[in-house]
Amino acid sequence: MAVPKRKVSRARRDKRRSNVWKLEVPAFSTCPQCGELKKPHQVCGNCGFYKGREVIKKEA
Repeated sequence: MAVPKRKVSRARRDKRRSNVWKLEVPAFSTCPQCGELKKPHQVCGNCGFYKGREVIKKEA
């Protein structure tokens, strides 16, 4: 059987493991109509606009 010749240090082991468990921050963009933060390629939940057109009627 293959056996490691030396003990893997804690720093080396943890450095290798650290990349796997990171979470990604969700991407946000600002709505050109109202300036509210929204997900990219989605209708704005605040004003109902997408790509300069009103998709959902919102009461002001």
